[in-house]
Amino acid sequence: MKRIFNILCILVLSLFVNCSEDTIDLVGLGTLTGRVVEAKNFNPIENAKVTISQSNNTVFTDVDGYFIMKDVEEGDYSVNASKEGFLAGFEPATVSADLEVNVIFEMEIETALNKPPSTPLLHIPEEGAEDQELSVELIWSSEDPDEDEIIYRLEIKNDYNNDIVKVESIVDTTYVVSDLKYGTKYFWQIAATDEINPEVLSTVGTFTTKGDPENRFFYVQKNDNGNNVIYSASINEDDNTSENEVQLTGIENNSWRPRKNQTCNLIAFLRTENNETHLFTMQQDGSNVSQVTSAISVAGHDLNEIDFSWSSNGDRLLYTYYDKLLVINKDGSGLQELYQTSDGNFITECDWSNDGNMIALKTNDIAGYNVSIFAINMSGNVLTTILDGVYGAAGGLNMSINNKLLLFTYDVSEYENANNRQLDTRIFVYNFDTATSADLSGSKTAGTIDLDPRFSPNEAQVIFVNTSNDGISSRSINRMDVGEEGGNRIVLFAGATMPDWE
Repeated sequence: MKRIFNILCILVLSLFVNCSEDTIDLVGLGTLTGRVVEAKNFNPIENAKVTISQSNNTVFTDVDGYFIMKDVEEGDYSVNASKEGFLAGFEPATVSADLEVNVIFEMEIETALNKPPSTPLLHIPEEGAEDQELSVELIWSSEDPDEDEIIYRLEIKNDYNNDIVKVESIVDTTYVVSDLKYGTKYFWQIAATDEINPEVLSTVGTFTTKGDPENRFFYVQKNDNGNNVIYSASINEDDNTSENEVQLTGIENNSWRPRKNQTCNLIAFLRTENNETHLFTMQQDGSNVSQVTSAISVAGHDLNEIDFSWSSNGDRLLYTYYDKLLVINKDGSGLQELYQTSDGNFITECDWSNDGNMIALKTNDIAGYNVSIFAINMSGNVLTTILDGVYGAAGGLNMSINNKLLLFTYDVSEYENANNRQLDTRIFVYNFDTATSADLSGSKTAGTIDLDPRFSPNEAQVIFVNTSNDGISSRSINRMDVGEEGGNRIVLFAGATMPDWE
């Protein structure tokens, strides 16, 4: 029995020794190195997390994108690199004992698989549409396969100048473009982006606005910013309503006192430029704005009352600078002084006769009173005195085409105050042949005043401004006959001033 026990012990010990030899066999260790960079530009990616499959081994890349992982058991692995904002990268690696294996990760940004929006389709107006209004609604469509928000950019060109309208960051698929020009062909294009992929451009669409109605009425309205804006319009003679209103000057500028010359087909007007008032010209549709005066600005007692005049052939302009009357070519050249008052009073208004031989002037003192209205020849000699030595305000000069009649206004109440308020201002027509004046405001409403009269093109009517004498009420442009007491008064344009009818 003892012999059998000893044999069993020897066998057990033998097995124990063999098992111990198996567990202490050494596994080979290697080193894994590498670098993590951006796929397109190969910029290093710092703090990327690098791990290997079937292991808890994890390291992070340094500032240059490098990493090293030591004492990795030999074998085949899948190495993973990850970083917020990038798509995870996987690379195979075989680690061998006592060797260094290197892997490189070129990581794509996480939006690399994102798809751009579809090409925008232009719907309205239809391609090649004609007779469009000066305000047009543009409608288009596009879709994004990843349902990302689409941001649009609109670009509009035209066939008459190099102006380009660009509207950024549109989130809707409609946009109303306004202040277009008559008879102009427009080209429009939409760019769409999901702010991940490059912009996608639509085809170029075209449309043409309706022809110029050749409006004959011009006037001024104030916008919400307090600037004067010049408009043109026409009148429907069937019901005397205004139509075809066109904004000629921008709301960002202060522009007023439009005066059209039919011969050169230009509109002259006043505009504030660098804190001064200057003469400008523009086409009837508001295009091709050009500054006329520069060295000597337009100046006087009240810029809202100051008026200037074209020569009949449209080559020159008369304007005032305090007590001086100046003439300048429409291109800004040839500036000359024609006349200077002898008493130091300011020249506020002027009108040049059709034959170019006579100029009507209105002068006043620094307070706006001590008014004189008279006519001079081109040598500066006084030909006729129409109004002088009176109290109260006056103005509104406009000569008839045959130089025989002169429109003017005068406050018959003779009221004077620091604010130049007028109480009973009427329109008169002076006859140079008879040296007499007739009152055209006999039918005006009591408590109102008539201002800024202009003859109609056929001189059978007068266009003018009427408003309450309270000095704060809204003004309107009216029309009446030139006959006795100015009958048939009607309102043409509400909330408008400084009319011209050519």
